[in-house]
Amino acid sequence: MSKRDLKKYLAELNKEQLEEQIIELYEKYSPVKVYYNFVFNPKEETLLQECKLKISNEYYPLKKAGRRSKPKMRRSVAQKYIKHFTLLGVDPFVIADVMLYNIEIAQTFSSEHVIKQDLFFKSMFNSFEQAVIFLIANGILNDFKPRIIAIHDETIVQKWYNEPEFNAIIERFEY
Repeated sequence: MSKRDLKKYLAELNKEQLEEQIIELYEKYSPVKVYYNFVFNPKEETLLQECKLKISNEYYPLKKAGRRSKPKMRRSVAQKYIKHFTLLGVDPFVIADVMLYNIEIAQTFSSEHVIKQDLFFKSMFNSFEQAVIFLIANGILNDFKPRIIAIHDETIVQKWYNEPEFNAIIERFEY
């Protein structure tokens, strides 16, 4: 069904029928419920704190049954939150904060541990590139420029092998 056909169908329904359909969608489909719960009670700060906790647990897991779990360092956890926040229509500043936090916590972890997997560094570069593109697209780059530069500076301090790639992105918007 095309969007035009859907509009035509909805125009034929009376208010009561529309309400019934929306309530049915709300009860039947979890994403619809999540969307409406967010629309009527956004609590972006709570969502942000929960998200940051989950991301930090990827690098600094909580102790379970008296022993420390091994860090998983999965970029996908942050990516799922970013996608979810985008679908909900969360403020771009909150999404940008999550994007940069993910890289910052990974850098904190890598400053304390030796990481041998090239995939980790490639993944962090992809996150960095996506964050900069997002910041530019939303016109908020200047608001986050100090954090972007700090992330790049940390790649220099930690001697990441792909630091020149981070530098190339910084150079694009500095001139």
